Amino acid sequence: MKSTLTFLGAAGTVTGSRHLLETRGKRLLIDCGLFQGPKQNRLKNWDPFPIDASSIDAILLTHAHIDHIGYLPRLVKEGFRGPVYATHPTVELAHILLRDTAHLQTEEAKWANKKGYSKHQPALPLYTERDAERATDLLRGVSYGDEFEPISSIITKYRDVGHILGSAFLGLKTADREDEQRKLLFSGDIGRPHDVILRPPSQTYNVDYLVMESTYGDRLHDPDDVRSALRDALNEALTRGAPILIPSFAVGRSQSLLYLIRELEEAGEIPSVPVFLDSPMALKALQTHENHIRDLNLSCRRNYLSGTDIFSPKRLTLVSKQSDSKALVRQNGQCIIIAGSGMATGGRILHHLRQHLPNPHATVLFVGYQAEGTRGHAIREGKPQIKMFGQYVDVRAQIRSIDGFSGHADYLEMLAWLMAFNKPVKRVFLTHGQPEASEAFGIRIREQFNWPVTLPRENQPFEIDF
Repeated sequence: MKSTLTFLGAAGTVTGSRHLLETRGKRLLIDCGLFQGPKQNRLKNWDPFPIDASSIDAILLTHAHIDHIGYLPRLVKEGFRGPVYATHPTVELAHILLRDTAHLQTEEAKWANKKGYSKHQPALPLYTERDAERATDLLRGVSYGDEFEPISSIITKYRDVGHILGSAFLGLKTADREDEQRKLLFSGDIGRPHDVILRPPSQTYNVDYLVMESTYGDRLHDPDDVRSALRDALNEALTRGAPILIPSFAVGRSQSLLYLIRELEEAGEIPSVPVFLDSPMALKALQTHENHIRDLNLSCRRNYLSGTDIFSPKRLTLVSKQSDSKALVRQNGQCIIIAGSGMATGGRILHHLRQHLPNPHATVLFVGYQAEGTRGHAIREGKPQIKMFGQYVDVRAQIRSIDGFSGHADYLEMLAWLMAFNKPVKRVFLTHGQPEASEAFGIRIREQFNWPVTLPRENQPFEIDF
């Protein structure tokens, strides 16, 4: 049976994952993400959705990052009313991230209107907290390994892919006779084999068509152990006696940092200093991780069973209230401040950066991917001034990066995952990558496996035998 696969986002860019499958007279949307990064990308979030939102029968989410779920409230606002499937941890995290994202958008619009630096009068949020609540009401949790049918005759299953808590690759299988079955796999974002707190990606088989991310399709991660790299970076920065700012993703990265800082303290490899987790989303996500210890790796589970509070350095302060965060901004002594967002595109980290970027004794430590067009990318690349809150801020602080924390597999790790496939794939569609990364990874797949590879353009449809 012929079906159509159309790439409505994350085609030629990293963000905005939205893949439309039309089969058996039904429409499935796999992921529903926001475009992020350069302004021309962000503006796409305001465009009308390419198809009638009410015509989509169901949505399947691979994980809870905003570039995979963040457009959902807007789609509901445009008329979508169907079920939204995800793993149980993803459902829990989506409740947190979508509501907080809506809140941040609303607050940023209010601030822009107050200060008058928006070109739009008045500035409006993409969606409201009420829109986010209506979207989360549609979420339905599914366990790893359980089969379900989002539409008739399409059997679907989630398997752990090790990117963030609850992340999954998604296999869709036709319910035809066994000799005529086809399997379409969406990789989601593929994690790494030796993550600090997560399990390695599961293996899959009998794949006919593969939609695969390619974020690090042209790069290898630093082979240095992230634990040692973090130890050295913190010890070097602490000698200057000033704050260490760590822009961090609320889900996964913040928890990994707390886990490692605790380990380093307990081993006597770093001094015990005040550690502040200043992110409402990260605080809620921390609770979600504690609710789902069973979905973490063996080391985490073992430490938990031995009685260790695995995410608690000795002098940890969880900063919830805005007033406490404002007071923390004025902290000039030796401390570690972990705050969102991870690419410095919004959130409380901006207030800390505005305060401390001009200080040559302060340190900004990046521990995650910085997409082109974000403030984080500009800071890491050495821009002398950064614009935030309508003003330019001088960058004199020490800028450091640890690449090994990435939640994305590099090209060798992705090739190693593909190597275990038990039969050739009919076609690989590479998404979620900058053009040079996707092209490089496509060449490697052709050379290694001789599989056909396609780099789809945005809104480009493909007919597949599914």
